[in-house]
Amino acid sequence: MTTTTSKPAHSPKVRKLVQGLRALYVPTPSFRALDERLGELIEQRRADMTDGVTSNTRGLMLVGQSGSGKTTAIRELTRKYSGVLRTDPTQEICEYIGLQVPSPATMKHVGASTLRALGYPYSGDKQGPAIWDQVKVQLKLRGTLFLGLDGAQDLARHQTDKERQSVVNTLKSLMENSVWPTGLILSGMPDLKKIVNQDPQLARRLYPVEIGRLHGIRDVAPVLNIVQKYAARAEIEALASVRNEFFAQRLIHAADYQFGLMAEITVQAVTKALFSEGTEAKLGIQHFADVYHDRNAAIDAMNPFIAEDFARINPRLIFGDDPGAEDQ
Repeated sequence: MTTTTSKPAHSPKVRKLVQGLRALYVPTPSFRALDERLGELIEQRRADMTDGVTSNTRGLMLVGQSGSGKTTAIRELTRKYSGVLRTDPTQEICEYIGLQVPSPATMKHVGASTLRALGYPYSGDKQGPAIWDQVKVQLKLRGTLFLGLDGAQDLARHQTDKERQSVVNTLKSLMENSVWPTGLILSGMPDLKKIVNQDPQLARRLYPVEIGRLHGIRDVAPVLNIVQKYAARAEIEALASVRNEFFAQRLIHAADYQFGLMAEITVQAVTKALFSEGTEAKLGIQHFADVYHDRNAAIDAMNPFIAEDFARINPRLIFGDDPGAEDQ
């Protein structure tokens, strides 16, 4: 495999450009939907607090496949609203607290993790209901308006119907708390739908947003636009090899049709161009091929940016080998 010659190019300017790349987030329709809904929820909650009204609150549910960009979208959302919501967990008042759902995802473990995220020293001798009573107290003391749970699909994994209903009841109780209602921001894989759809009351309290799969034809133009935006942020030229429909289809397939993976591969390709060639770099398809090889250790015949019949390649496999090689 022919690779781009690597040479030291990590000048202060290059490092600054790479930092700018990693900070760039290109909004998608799903992100804009999240943005709009969260803005509405914050505005309503502020109005209720000003008027001394305590009412049930609502939340958000973001669903997408692995690599769709759920975690990044939530992180960008909280960053955007950091001027409106107090989001620093080291401060006494923290209006947004986010955490990854732990494994095993029993209500006791999730409650304990939530307490720790709230800065409360958890004592391990309490049962689930008592832990969540403490959670509600701490949410009020910290002034937490929204609680984010990433990987929330695990709340229903390997559990009975009765246990799943207990999960649903606990989640509802946070939003229906008559003392201090807390809106939920749940993000996870499509299995999260099973939890929410198990109870119409919970479903009614969550605005659903889904990050769909990229389409090999419909999303060609948006994908090429994103590649151009990252190249522009890096202040380098994008060659014709990464400005055509066929390249976009290769990139979409290499990312397994997931937006988050597509953006990640693009950032890595632009970074590779900068690190290997400096500020005079020109972004080409070989940079993407090299990144795919770095990520998957695939031979050329199994690299979507090189192989002619790229659609047959499973981009989720690492150490991809040519299926016909075994017969030779």
